[in-house]
Amino acid sequence: MDINAAAALADNLKREISKALIGQSQAVDLVLTSLVAGGHVLLEGVPGTGKTLLVQALAAAMRLNFGRIQFTPDMMPADILGTNLFNFQTNEFTLTPGPIFTQLLLADEINRTPPKTQAALLQAMNERKVTIDRQTFSLGEDFMVVATQNPIEQQGTYPLPEAQLDRFLFKVAVNYPDRNEEMEVVRRLGQGAVMPDLAQSGLQPVVGPDGLSAAREAARQVRLSDDLACYIVDLVRATRNDPTIETGASTRAATMLAAASRAKAALLGRDYVVPDDVKYLAFPLLRHRLVMTPSADMDGISPDQAVSVIISQVPAPR
Repeated sequence: MDINAAAALADNLKREISKALIGQSQAVDLVLTSLVAGGHVLLEGVPGTGKTLLVQALAAAMRLNFGRIQFTPDMMPADILGTNLFNFQTNEFTLTPGPIFTQLLLADEINRTPPKTQAALLQAMNERKVTIDRQTFSLGEDFMVVATQNPIEQQGTYPLPEAQLDRFLFKVAVNYPDRNEEMEVVRRLGQGAVMPDLAQSGLQPVVGPDGLSAAREAARQVRLSDDLACYIVDLVRATRNDPTIETGASTRAATMLAAASRAKAALLGRDYVVPDDVKYLAFPLLRHRLVMTPSADMDGISPDQAVSVIISQVPAPR
């Protein structure tokens, strides 16, 4: 697949998703960028803003196996990974796989479950493998987690630990739609209190595993100049020296930003990265990796504000 084909694939997916999801164009764009970059996405927003619908629409537009986990406070790691059960007929233990054995996994309301259960996803997201009773199982190269979470200020939520957050390529803020988009939602879906079936929206699958692999390969061939590589490193290193930031971004953040910038360029039909790609992706890629100082929290300085200051201070290559 060449760069133009990768861009056409993104356009086709956006068109199909828009049949079910109205608005949220930035969230859709970042999810598709993460899909091609091979990363995972955390969608954060209040209930009822279309987070789950976005993932369901993406799954319907792709020929990938789709699984969903609805996280609850009483969920255990075995409910996600699966467990070995003894078969009395064969006198052997047999694996009963959990919902994590899929390609596109919706981890719905991930911060409604305790940290012990959240940690069950760590190996899967980092290595695309899971270990059950000392035996390791591969989840495949297409495995992707798209998690949703409610703002941590809401009742019944558990904040995700830093190690868990670092596994996500992007943290995407899913906000309320604008007035015109909300009017269109009411026109389409205002006939009943229950969400209509996705099949009624007419979504058609437009890409499968082969097409996704080709798009990822095209993104890997996108040119990232040495100047831009230095720019990415300087941005990440600047987060470790900012006085408002207690803990800056890791080296993993720099490599992820480079991969995401390549994917973003490919989906725009370019075979080279430009500084604006890096600047656009720096916010969703860094905001969940920065720990602000207590004084910055008291002053109301958000990670996005800190990233904005760093971008204004670090010179971009021409």
